[in-house]
Parts: sequence; structure tokens; C-alpha cells
Amino acid sequence: MELWYTEQHTENVNFSIKVDKQLYSGKSDFQRIDIFDSKEFGRIMTLDGYLMLTEKDEFIYHEMITHVAMCVHPNVRKVLVIGGGDGGTVRELTKYDFIEAIDLVEIDEEVVDISKKYLSQTACKLDDPRVHCYFEDGLKYIRRVDDEYDIILVDSTDPFGPGEGLFTREFYGNCFKALHEDGIMVNQHESPFYEGDAYAMQRAHKRICQSFPISKVYQVHIPTYPSGHWLFGFASKKYHPVKDVNWDRWNSLGIKTRYYNTPLHAGSFALPTYVEEMLRDVES
Repeated sequence: MELWYTEQHTENVNFSIKVDKQLYSGKSDFQRIDIFDSKEFGRIMTLDGYLMLTEKDEFIYHEMITHVAMCVHPNVRKVLVIGGGDGGTVRELTKYDFIEAIDLVEIDEEVVDISKKYLSQTACKLDDPRVHCYFEDGLKYIRRVDDEYDIILVDSTDPFGPGEGLFTREFYGNCFKALHEDGIMVNQHESPFYEGDAYAMQRAHKRICQSFPISKVYQVHIPTYPSGHWLFGFASKKYHPVKDVNWDRWNSLGIKTRYYNTPLHAGSFALPTYVEEMLRDVES
């Protein structure tokens, strides 16, 4: 008997991966967590039936949510990751020796526990001494923080269920407050391709523009995400993500990556016309 994991991207589009077996299935206080094993994509994590990562392409997402901001900001000491319980974003941050503290705020402690047990590829640096884990609602956590972080990376799920509060104007305003005067926020920004995802993308961009003086969007290709065309939001108090970058400084660090590089960084902010039009529709 063949086993397949299938995610519905729209009412008319399904995405399926043949799986060898299910390694884990359980329900936390917040969501259902499943781990599958597959020949093509390795281990797969889903939350409430939605694909969060696969071992084969997770490096694309985690490198691009992390290294763009790290390349732009010239003096990073303290970083906040909201969500990201699988540990992939933390793994990328620990490549920088000069980062002094990485705070991870994850609402669901079981996501971290399950990732440590089944997803060692992503969770391998969660025990780094610079990493401090807080298991609480990111929306509530950020309300209490003022002028504390150089970078905030919002590694959230989609805008429903436990991640819904991380797409509100209040949340983005509190992120602005929690950053230093030259701080940067990067968030996963959904896809522009399918109508439902595009609406969520526009809504997030509109709210971020209301809080940050610099708000740009960049794109990435992630094969297992809806349509494969995914966006990240770059919001900053001071730095433009391309014009204010010392490319030589980042390249001199010798950070090992498989997807990210500085020419790709610059090019990722050049968006298709239809995406530019979607963003302009809400920026005013």
C-alpha cells in the first residue's frame, strides 16, 4: 500500500508527497504535530495538516529569513526569533560568532521537543549557550519589550491558529518598539500566487508599512510551499536592504550557505510586476 501526504493549496490544487512511514503523530495544547519520512524530501513536519518544513528544502527558508538581515545590519549583538520552534533559524544565527544572545519565543514547547527528537538537522543548535527559549505567546512577549533587540525574525506559521496574532498591526508596532533605533524585522510574508495567500500577504504588508519607515519585500523559491513562490518582508528603522549594505563585510565572514549569497540577496528584491502592483495597492 502506498502512503501519501497531501496538502490542499486551493480548492482546485493539491500538493502530494509519497511517504514511507509516519514517525510521530500527537496533539499538543495548540495544534496537531506530525512527522513523516519520505524518500524524496526526507523527514517532513506538518502542523494541523499544513507542511512546515522538509529536510530537503528547509535550508532555503531558514537561510533567507536569517542572512538577509544579518548582512544588512552592521552590528548585531542580540536577536529575537518568534516562532521557529524547529530550530532552523536559530541554527543559521549561531553561525555568527559575534551574536551574544538569541532569544527564541515559541508558543508550543512540544514543537521544540519533537524537533529535537526527530529533526536533528534543524534543531541541532537549540542547546547553544547563547540560545534562551521562552515558551509563551509571541504577541504577549513582545508587549513587554522595549529597545532591546538589533534584529527580530518572525518565523511564524500561517495567519490562522496559533500564529494568527503575529500578523496584526499591534504586533508589528510592538516589534518596532522592541528594536533598537537601527533595528530590522524580517517576517515570513506568505505567497503572492494563489488568491487566499496573496490576500494575507497584502494585509501583512499594509500593516507593516504603517509601523516601519522602510518596508520592502523579497522573494525566494521554496519547492514544497504553495506555488513554490514565497515572500519575506524586510522592515527597518534605518537601513535599506540593498542600498545600505556592505557586501564585502558579509562575504569576509566566511559564513557557509547553500542558497543565500550576496548577489542573490540584491536580486531577490527585484519582484515580478504583478507582485509590485499588489504591494503598491496597499502601501498608500
